[in-house]
Amino acid sequence: MFENLKDAKRLLIEAKLVPMQGSRFQPTGFPDLGAATYQLADGTRMLLVESAQSIANRLENTIIGPDSELVEELAGLSYIRVKLTEGSDTKTNSLIEAHRINSPFIISDENFQKAFVEASRYEANKPLDWQKIATALFKFDVNSLLHGVFLANLGDGRIKMPRALSGFIEASDVQEVVSGGVKNNPIDPTGTLRAKNYDKDVYSNVPYQRVEYTAGSIKAYFNLDIGLLRSYTNGNGDAFELLVSLALYKVLTFLEDGTRLRTACDLKLEGPLNITEPEGFAMPERTIVLSFLKGKIAACKSLFADPAVTQLETATVIKKKSS
Repeated sequence: MFENLKDAKRLLIEAKLVPMQGSRFQPTGFPDLGAATYQLADGTRMLLVESAQSIANRLENTIIGPDSELVEELAGLSYIRVKLTEGSDTKTNSLIEAHRINSPFIISDENFQKAFVEASRYEANKPLDWQKIATALFKFDVNSLLHGVFLANLGDGRIKMPRALSGFIEASDVQEVVSGGVKNNPIDPTGTLRAKNYDKDVYSNVPYQRVEYTAGSIKAYFNLDIGLLRSYTNGNGDAFELLVSLALYKVLTFLEDGTRLRTACDLKLEGPLNITEPEGFAMPERTIVLSFLKGKIAACKSLFADPAVTQLETATVIKKKSS
């Protein structure tokens, strides 16, 4: 399926998006900044609709089910599940933890640390073997090779893998659409009537301003570092094709199912995907990618931990806040 990627360095994908209804949409906002607008050298007004960080999170979510576990269709992929005890009675896993296996609920487990160090041949004060590290990540949490990981909590903190799959959404020829509204208190607009045990200032009528945007075009961009994945897998064709097909499955699932970014930012794909690099690559349909990916999961079974889902148990405590 991926013959055209044999000598490629990158797989670059562009997708045209349009609002599901009307012409307005709400971009991502940043604290103390608001929407990220900027201007090109030719004067074109641009807008960052979705950041690389947000797209990474959304791509990760494409294979997570409503129970916060791996979707059944991809059973067999490696990841780590943790049962929290004592201070908490719940569970978490490396698919939903913000820093994947660097989560303190995972990396604090001494047995797991030992297993990872052994698999990665990690030693303090010695050069790192990046292929062994990639092999260890593939074994325990394969998604870390696509989305990156920084093992700051392991040893001297030198293990840092960049994202192999990244993306963002931007709009061009943008114009602001300024509107407003008000949060109404139907009982007492002055806000003097309050609940006896809740004295926060949230009671009165509160007017607010709202800024949305229109655009000449909205495009999503995705960059899959094929050369990096090839270096990770060191000639193992099944491992390489698993990573590529997993990345493509995430991109296609996001574009087909996940582009309702916010209440006022409901987008849809318009037209076919544009592959700008490498020349001649045609994006297969999602059902075909899924079928191929399932086959590669089976082919790579010996490269994953046994069982593929590593089970840990981590004791927790509730830290009291200082006065």
